[in-house]
Amino acid sequence: MRLSRIASLLVTLALAGAFAGSALAQQKLFVYTSMKESLVGDLKTAFAKKHPDIKLDYQSAGAGKLMAKIAAERESGKILADVLWTSEVPDFYQLKAQGLLLPYVPTESKALYNPLPDYDGSFTAVRLGTLGIAYNTRLIKEPPKTWADLTKPAFKGAYGIANPALSGTAYMSVAVLSKAFGWKYFEGLRANGAKMGKGSGQVVDDTASGDLVASLAVDYITLDKIDKGATLALVYPPEMLVIPSPIAIFKGSPNADAAKKFVDFVLSKEGQTIIANEGTLPVRADVKVPDRFKLPAVDDAVKRAMKVDYQTIMAEKEATIKKFTEIMQK
Repeated sequence: MRLSRIASLLVTLALAGAFAGSALAQQKLFVYTSMKESLVGDLKTAFAKKHPDIKLDYQSAGAGKLMAKIAAERESGKILADVLWTSEVPDFYQLKAQGLLLPYVPTESKALYNPLPDYDGSFTAVRLGTLGIAYNTRLIKEPPKTWADLTKPAFKGAYGIANPALSGTAYMSVAVLSKAFGWKYFEGLRANGAKMGKGSGQVVDDTASGDLVASLAVDYITLDKIDKGATLALVYPPEMLVIPSPIAIFKGSPNADAAKKFVDFVLSKEGQTIIANEGTLPVRADVKVPDRFKLPAVDDAVKRAMKVDYQTIMAEKEATIKKFTEIMQK
């Protein structure tokens, strides 16, 4: 009897040891991202099914807050995240220049659109964010077709642009539009009563409520509100604002192998389909965005995209924000 109990105890201890060993063997991965919770949550769930040996956690916050956190962690001697994924392309050039990124070319790189010049794997575009003109369909009966249409009487005093000092996406948009059309374009908007709002979400909210009739709008923010019944539509002028969202691995990450698997996953057909289902463009031609979003095809958006010199935009940020603010506060 005693021998039987001892044998049972030994089996129990062996099983416990095996379980502890497997738990210890599980890799960890931490991602800093500015992507919305629903998107990251869906990717986390799908990634866990494909890689049960990797425990993925993330912190979702604005890109500015994440960059401040990274700077503070560098001061303390260790960046806690393994992966960074935001829509602020200039931040990635800055981190690359500081030698903080681990170059990695994804396994399916040949299937991807690459909108980034001088690509070397330091960071890779995961999605193509688009900005167009959101308008309230109750208040605007003739949709704007060009950027210049926003200086027409129908939009007088009621077109909004998020503050580029508060929104990185708004900053990129203002910078690109100013390069394409000059500051006279914004002076014309202001002469027609255009307003500077706060965040990118707020100007779309104001358009949905009727406080504004139209706004410079991010695709997934607008399309999410349309899905929920807002009387909004999103249109794209011929010259499109297309801003990629890069992903990168931090150099020195103790979980680099797990990080590479995550990068590969979000760029796989499965990961890109999850991204497309959130109402934003994937970077793969073999992934289709659901028809209800009425987004342009990926190759069409890439052809129509206004050229972006990220290095110049990064260097001129302070001056660009100052100039835009001066115009909009006249």
